Amino acid sequence: MQKVRDEEKRRAVRETYGRIAKAGAAGCGCDCSPAASGYSEAERRGLPEGADMALGSGNPLAIAALEPGETVLDLGSGGGIDCFLAAGRVGAAGRVVGVDMTPEMVSKARENAAKAGAANVEFRLGEIEHLPVADASVDVILSNCVINLSPDKPAVYRDAYRVLKPGGRLAISDVVATVELPDEARGDLARHAACVSGAASLAELRRFLCEDAADTDSYPRMDARRLHVGVRVSCGRIIEAVKPEA
Repeated sequence: MQKVRDEEKRRAVRETYGRIAKAGAAGCGCDCSPAASGYSEAERRGLPEGADMALGSGNPLAIAALEPGETVLDLGSGGGIDCFLAAGRVGAAGRVVGVDMTPEMVSKARENAAKAGAANVEFRLGEIEHLPVADASVDVILSNCVINLSPDKPAVYRDAYRVLKPGGRLAISDVVATVELPDEARGDLARHAACVSGAASLAELRRFLCEDAADTDSYPRMDARRLHVGVRVSCGRIIEAVKPEA
C-alpha cells in the first residue's frame, strides 16, 4: 500500500508541474514569497525568459560557493533558473546538469537553454531518487524546494551521496516542518504538490544526513554543516552538507 501511495504522490507532483510548465505559470501554490527568494535583480535580468518560474523557496547559490570549472547538479531543475545562474559561475570550463521528472519541465528548460545559448548546461529527465548521473562525478548539488516533494527522501540523499565526489557538497533550500503535521495534511495530495505536507522535520533531516544515525548502511555519512529552521512549515531553510574526503 505504501508503494502505491508513493506513486500517487509522484503522479500528483508530475501532473501539477506539467500543468505549470505548459501554462508558463509562476508559483506552486505554497506561501513562499518569490520576492523573498534571495535572487538579486541583476541575477534575474540575466536569465532567459521563462526560466524564473517562482517555484523555489530561496537561493541555494547564495551558499554554494561555486568555483570556475566545477560540475554542478540541480535536483528538480524546473525551468532552469539555478542551472543558468550556476553556469555563469562555473564558466565555460564547468558543467551544469539539471534533473527533473516532469517531461514538460525538461522540454521547457531545454528551450530556455537554447534561447540563452548555454552550452555548458544540459537537462535530463529522471527521478531524484534514481539520478541519471555517474558515480562520484559532481562537485556541488543544488536543490530548491524540491526534496520535500519526494516520498522517499532517504533515497534522495543516498543517491546524492553516490554522485558526489569525495569532498563534494550539498547546497539546498527547502521547506522544513518544525511541528508534527496532522495525518490529514500529510495525506493531502494537493498540499503535497504545493510543497507543504511533504516537508521533513529537522530530526529527520539529520537522520537522512547521518549526523546521528546508527545504521550507516541505510544512510550516507555526510558532514551536516548547517540545518536552519524557522516556523511551522518554514520556507527557504538552509541545508548544507559535505561528503567526506575518505
